[in-house]
Amino acid sequence: MIRRSHVASGRKSCLWSVAFVLLLTVGCTGQRAEWLQWGGPNRNFMLETEGLADSWPEDGPAKLWHRELGDGYSTIVADDGVLYTMYRQDEDEFTVALCAKTGETIWEHKNASPFTPLMAQFGPGPHSTPLIVKDRLYTIGTNAVMHCFDKQTGKVLWKHDLAEEFGAPIPGRGFGCSPIAYKNTVIVPVDRTREQQQEGEGEAEDTEAEEDRTVEGQSLIAFNQKTGEVVWKNQDYEVSYASPILIELDGETQLVLLVTEGMMGVNPDDGELLWYQEFTPQGANMATPLWTGDNLLFCSSAYDSGSRVIKLNRENGKTVPKQLWYSRKLRIQHANAIRIGDYVYGSSGDFGTTFITGMNMKTGKVAWRERGFKKATLLYTDGKFILLDEDGTLALATMTPDGMTLLSKCKIAETYAWAAPTLVGKTLYVRDRKHVMALDLG
Repeated sequence: MIRRSHVASGRKSCLWSVAFVLLLTVGCTGQRAEWLQWGGPNRNFMLETEGLADSWPEDGPAKLWHRELGDGYSTIVADDGVLYTMYRQDEDEFTVALCAKTGETIWEHKNASPFTPLMAQFGPGPHSTPLIVKDRLYTIGTNAVMHCFDKQTGKVLWKHDLAEEFGAPIPGRGFGCSPIAYKNTVIVPVDRTREQQQEGEGEAEDTEAEEDRTVEGQSLIAFNQKTGEVVWKNQDYEVSYASPILIELDGETQLVLLVTEGMMGVNPDDGELLWYQEFTPQGANMATPLWTGDNLLFCSSAYDSGSRVIKLNRENGKTVPKQLWYSRKLRIQHANAIRIGDYVYGSSGDFGTTFITGMNMKTGKVAWRERGFKKATLLYTDGKFILLDEDGTLALATMTPDGMTLLSKCKIAETYAWAAPTLVGKTLYVRDRKHVMALDLG
């Protein structure tokens, strides 16, 4: 069901409703800056922006607008003056388009999505971040229902219930992976079928069984962007909450995904397995891997695991992974890491004390650790870091191998602010569990 703007009457004709939505959209366009997917333009939370302020007033950046929204942790994506995200009210989830200038609702679509007590423990979601590809918007809700919308009008172009149609189990806290675009497909981590998971629990851990797992499966499914038809599905690994990335290794494009027991690289054209690296010890894999462009993959897990760097080597035309180091000194739960030079920076902590940590990318040696923030998401632009922690504290800082210099710090949102902030031009869009706001960082 599509709800048009809050000010539009439901008694008006369909033609007038569509015209009204288009009119609202026209009034919001004009910002060409984009944030089309999880992690921003390059899926790594780094972007090029100039002219940001070097500090903020004591009470924080100027607030352009602020409004209530429903529950959820879905990060905002943006294109041409329109924001898109997801939220929940009771047993329903909504995909919503907002005017970036005012926060006013342009259109929204409702989908039934019951949740369990486990899902609701820290908020029932939705968790996944929408994906924009040209004139289309792709979303996945807590119960793994995927929609493709006309992003301008909110019309549903196609839909898949991933759990119902493919027999995939829904994770305990709800679906959390964010889709990724590749050529004419949108690729989604779906998970092994319920039957495959039950069989896998009884399998012996041997190399022959490991090889067999690459033959059939649906850890990843690629859908045609226009029609929603399955282009391919492949792999038989239990997926985690982490979202995939695309990398280039010696001219070869690979899709990299953290799964429950390790990390794999596949051919995004057909899902063929290119390499697999098992992790020991294992933990909760939620953070997106970080590709640095010099054959090094950084990844970090929470709880009983930690951080590690996997080097990808080319031998006889094949990719061979090798773990360079492992450390429990940096454990990222549901946030992210950013690399500048030979150092990686992130928020370390799960249920204990949390530190903003600087770590040598090549050796795994900790350079420094700073208290003062709960678990935080990081953005990097204009030579500065923007931090948003789960208690709603927003900060501006610089980080080097020698330490962190805090430029500004303020309380801007409420607990839990788990959605990563979105920067479009000089405007920062922030969500907590109940609200969304626009801040001027210029």
